[in-house]
Amino acid sequence: MSGDSVFRPRRSVLYLPASNERALEKAKTLPADALILDLEDAVAPDAKSGARDNACGAASSGAYGRRELTIRVNGMDTEWHAEDMEAACAAGPDAIVVPKVSSAQAVLDLVETMSRHGALPQTRLWAMIETPYAMLHAEEIASASDILTVLVMGTNDLAKELNAEHVPGRGPLVTGLGLVLLAARATGKAVVDGVYNNVKDTDGFLAECRQGREMGFDGKTLIHPGQVAGANEAFAPSERAVEDARGVLHAWDEGRGAGVVTYNGRMVENLHVESARRTLALHEAITALESDHG
Repeated sequence: MSGDSVFRPRRSVLYLPASNERALEKAKTLPADALILDLEDAVAPDAKSGARDNACGAASSGAYGRRELTIRVNGMDTEWHAEDMEAACAAGPDAIVVPKVSSAQAVLDLVETMSRHGALPQTRLWAMIETPYAMLHAEEIASASDILTVLVMGTNDLAKELNAEHVPGRGPLVTGLGLVLLAARATGKAVVDGVYNNVKDTDGFLAECRQGREMGFDGKTLIHPGQVAGANEAFAPSERAVEDARGVLHAWDEGRGAGVVTYNGRMVENLHVESARRTLALHEAITALESDHG
């Protein structure tokens, strides 16, 4: 689980160019767990100001239900960053997403900016981990502040920095993915996988979702609404998993004081109980979110 006080599913985290007003309107009906209203890569320089206004208006509108609403600002080394941060802090999204966070000091600087602009405690920080240096220092970044609750993989930038190719199975990127996962789990943060670029390759996308789920990611960032349903299914507990979790907890409660507790012939220990509780917490959060989506 993440460091949030309330457990939130992040199976599907959809990027939306904040310059596209139609996309922002459509997002109100999409079953995505979280939205990233983007001011960075998806927005041309001459459209930055308008996109900022659109994103902040959306974040303060209350029109997106229980979806987790975030704003991705431009990087700390850009001319737009300071204005983006000031506006985003005033709008009060659930989180501000910052690209290319490469050090613990960068996290502390961002938190100080958020505090200065009155964004705390309602708004949290998501850090994009995109470079080899950042991945080698992911634990330091993740542990720098409790305001930082989610790590977001930037796999396109990582591939570019490594001079690597995008191939099935993501062999060139697995080391980086693993380092960030380890950092997230060691520090109690959520961690979201990178995007899949070919929106027409459904089989490849679903295979990468399965890989991310098997590795331990909480969800996946997406670039097209058509990817939402696949990510939601891939990162949700199956009916069998939910049934097993309930069975494990029932057996544990019934068997306290009996020495050895078993369920379906398997020994049940504290670690199984913790996993079962997490599965049910995720299932219940997803059920509540989907009920809100109607």
